[in-house]
Amino acid sequence: MDIDFPLILVILVFGSGVIWLFDALALAPRRRVKLAEIQAQIPGWDQSGSSGEAQYEARRQKEAAEPTLVEYARSFFPVLFVVFVLRSFLVEPFQIPSSSMVPTLQVGDYILVNKYTYGIRLPVIRTKVFDLNEPQRGDVMVFFPPHMNDTYYIKRVIGLPGDRVTYRNKRLFVNGKAVPVQSLTDTENAGQRFQQAQETLGGVEHEIQTDGLRPGSNFSVVVKPGHYFMMGDNRDNSSDSRVWGQVPERDIVGKAFAIWMHWESFLSLPSFSRVGTIQ
Repeated sequence: MDIDFPLILVILVFGSGVIWLFDALALAPRRRVKLAEIQAQIPGWDQSGSSGEAQYEARRQKEAAEPTLVEYARSFFPVLFVVFVLRSFLVEPFQIPSSSMVPTLQVGDYILVNKYTYGIRLPVIRTKVFDLNEPQRGDVMVFFPPHMNDTYYIKRVIGLPGDRVTYRNKRLFVNGKAVPVQSLTDTENAGQRFQQAQETLGGVEHEIQTDGLRPGSNFSVVVKPGHYFMMGDNRDNSSDSRVWGQVPERDIVGKAFAIWMHWESFLSLPSFSRVGTIQ
């Protein structure tokens, strides 16, 4: 079962904030009154090393100490709030779990996702409250797929609302026009299983990969209003809109824009050789 981290973060921020606010408004004033009473009853309470200071400290801890829960809430709320704002509205880290975006993204890549480029959305409920830009062909987008509404997927935007997307003999066509593609495999390796090529979609040049041992899936579909057709760059090894359908606008998370680290597993060392922007 996947952990709903955004929901957990919202609960932690809200809970710690409520505890801290309740203490500041209701409990802390009482503690300050009690401290004033103790100070009035103990002569020399503020003299360092005196018996009065020791007596004062003992009574303060017993009768007017800040509760442990409040102390933790006061300490963690600012940190949790900053993380909440950054992760919910600005930038969120994301790990690549599968090879569906090879060669653009490798398993173990850690990427950054822009959360506001397609509009500001409320966390958890995903309601858009402010429009900015719309997805464009060629964007690498993170989203919730229609068949799994609690797991992030990452694919490339192929078709916009109203587009006709056609895939025939492993060639992509958008609105009847073939998407430009140029082979990157040299003649000496022309017979190898995996072939790589450079594709230009919506002005974005990116690499794709096909598998010579797998037949292509031929289809032609019109993208529904308010939906997007998504495909992985690893064209013959990707579960995408060809399998589970088009992605509704409400399930968009953000645009992937950079690789900041590559880490295969906990038994290996992180690498920064792949750091850079995502095309």
